[in-house]
Amino acid sequence: MLKKRDFTDCHPLYELITHPDVFPFVRQKVDSYEEYVFVTKQTMEAEESGQLISRTITDEWENPIGTISLFDVQDSAGFLGTWLGKPYHGKGYNAMAKEAFFNELFFELNIETVFMRIRKKNLRSIGAAEKLPYAVKANESRKYMYDAINENGDIFDLYEIPKDLYTLHILRQQQDDDSQQLLEA
Repeated sequence: MLKKRDFTDCHPLYELITHPDVFPFVRQKVDSYEEYVFVTKQTMEAEESGQLISRTITDEWENPIGTISLFDVQDSAGFLGTWLGKPYHGKGYNAMAKEAFFNELFFELNIETVFMRIRKKNLRSIGAAEKLPYAVKANESRKYMYDAINENGDIFDLYEIPKDLYTLHILRQQQDDDSQQLLEA
């Protein structure tokens, strides 16, 4: 489902990122395949220096289908950026990738908070964020951050995923699974 970024994934990812339903919403915009390879190299170097965490999302056959990253990492927090190729929209990959990524971030890499800056006109991403039981809309509670990301106009909504809410979600999920197994026994 997730793997470290690799140059061998650049060609299929570039083909997916350039789709008009995807490209307007990605953080790292590129104009050519060569530029995409360069940006991937920069991403890999930035991860080595602790500035970000980035993974390639794969399908069940390990074909690259998108990326998920935590940008601007500092003080055990960062901003989530994720995209999937158009053929993979609406098939559950986004939720699976987020769960795997959050497990790695919170339980292996000691991240405490994940923020999501979502364009108000990106209704698909807002809908996905609001389905997450551990995400909190933070426009008011993190007003200073909300104002900072909207310094050029009212463009973004801000969501926050704290480690404690995510952990509680995972524990409830495990409890529900255990209860279901008892009912089936």
